[in-house]
Amino acid sequence: MKYPMNLIAGVSVLLSSPVMSSSFSPAVFGRATSAFSKASNNGVKNAERMTFILRGGGEDDSIISSSSSASIINANGVNAGGVALSAVSNRGGEVEESSAAAPTTTSSSTKGGVGPNAPPPGPLRRLLPKFPWHELPNYLTYARCISIPIFLALSYYPVIMPNRAPVLSLLFAVASITDWFDGFLARRWDVTSPFGAFLDPVADKLMVSTALIVLAGRYGGIVAIPTAVIMAREVGVSALREWMAQRGARDSVKVGMQGKIKAALTMVSITLMLLVPEGVGLESVAWTKYLGVLGVGGAGSVVEGVVNDGLAWMLGPSLLMLFASAFVTVTSGSVYFKAAAPVLLGKE
Repeated sequence: MKYPMNLIAGVSVLLSSPVMSSSFSPAVFGRATSAFSKASNNGVKNAERMTFILRGGGEDDSIISSSSSASIINANGVNAGGVALSAVSNRGGEVEESSAAAPTTTSSSTKGGVGPNAPPPGPLRRLLPKFPWHELPNYLTYARCISIPIFLALSYYPVIMPNRAPVLSLLFAVASITDWFDGFLARRWDVTSPFGAFLDPVADKLMVSTALIVLAGRYGGIVAIPTAVIMAREVGVSALREWMAQRGARDSVKVGMQGKIKAALTMVSITLMLLVPEGVGLESVAWTKYLGVLGVGGAGSVVEGVVNDGLAWMLGPSLLMLFASAFVTVTSGSVYFKAAAPVLLGKE
């Protein structure tokens, strides 16, 4: 009789196994061979682990079970992924096992590269199944990093640019949205990565810091002071988190609700302030005259030909939102340092 190559491979492993004891009779071997052949004919070939249970007596003694995986027995009878085989004898109730373990890899090709806990693909993912969706969160973070030098260049060049304000505001708003969206996709598709977790907050802080510095140069101390507060807090909290991480207590200073409110206020205030047309000075805001030298800044009057000169009124509300953001920045930062105080003071 001519046996399939995969049957010969399985029998070879069995014959080399230490389980070949006195209980391994020719009848039991015949039943195991028959069951192996039936399993092969039924398509049981993509097995990462196959267990042969060989027991004496009875018609249902020979059982083959398999668990689904990406391992494939090729035409030469060799398991490409490494088959783990165990032969079990019930003589005296003792169990003997011989296994050949192999590294296991997780295949997510059925989900387009996303993680195992991702929901079923939606219309867009079904429409573009070959697109590397698992890399999209990182692509959004890269785009936010690239937008920083573009934003900086457009803030000053070309010198005459009538629609500079709406362009800068739109660029910053899109970058701010991607800051939320990339994290949302990474969690939803279960594709979080250490590099993404590192780069995402860095890109966020760089974008916000760049925009605040540009606005501080335009309006002077009234923007420079909250800018200094926000940037000092970011540096301090980042250093605190790194220090706590070295001591295995990073969770005690993880981002809280106040930090999220601070980030939202800062981004909205910057977006609105960037919409204010060029040439609108602080004298257009009534209450800034009570701030003395801090209430002086800007270029004076609206430059002729600017696109959105009707949005000059946004300067006052955006300044108030920036002050509110600086206040929440201080309170949220104090929460983090208070939580880390026992470790900082050596009490833990």
